[in-house]
Amino acid sequence: MTVAQSASSVSESETNAIEKIVDASNGNVEIDIPDDILNLLITPPAAPQKTVETRRQPNLKPGINRIRGYRVQVFADGRNQSTLESRVKMRANAISARFPKYRGQVYTFSNSPNWYCRVGNFQTEKEAAAALSELKRAFPAFAGEMRIVNSQIVVIL
Repeated sequence: MTVAQSASSVSESETNAIEKIVDASNGNVEIDIPDDILNLLITPPAAPQKTVETRRQPNLKPGINRIRGYRVQVFADGRNQSTLESRVKMRANAISARFPKYRGQVYTFSNSPNWYCRVGNFQTEKEAAAALSELKRAFPAFAGEMRIVNSQIVVIL
């Protein structure tokens, strides 16, 4: 019986506290936002600037198109031949697992004696640079090996 009374008294005190807050605020809520954050919320975003593409875009047709573009090379090595294939596949799997958006766009291949792992199908160097930056942040251990390369890419429409 004592337990039930203390539980009900806690509930009544919580109700009284909420009623006190409602009565004191007259239904108005004030939120204190620092000026720098308030400016970000109130200022309208700048209109996106149109960039002029220096490369001429090829005529793309419905289906699979193979065109010149860019990829991010994340692995290129020809040393220690016995472990090359497994190392390149481990790196490719790590990228696919961390970045699902690149699944189907992680390419591993060999051009004897080297093995390569390249990511993406980027039509512009700017797109490839953004991906390179993202990959370097995600995998700092091998960021020094990463670079943008010209490559034949696949564009599906």
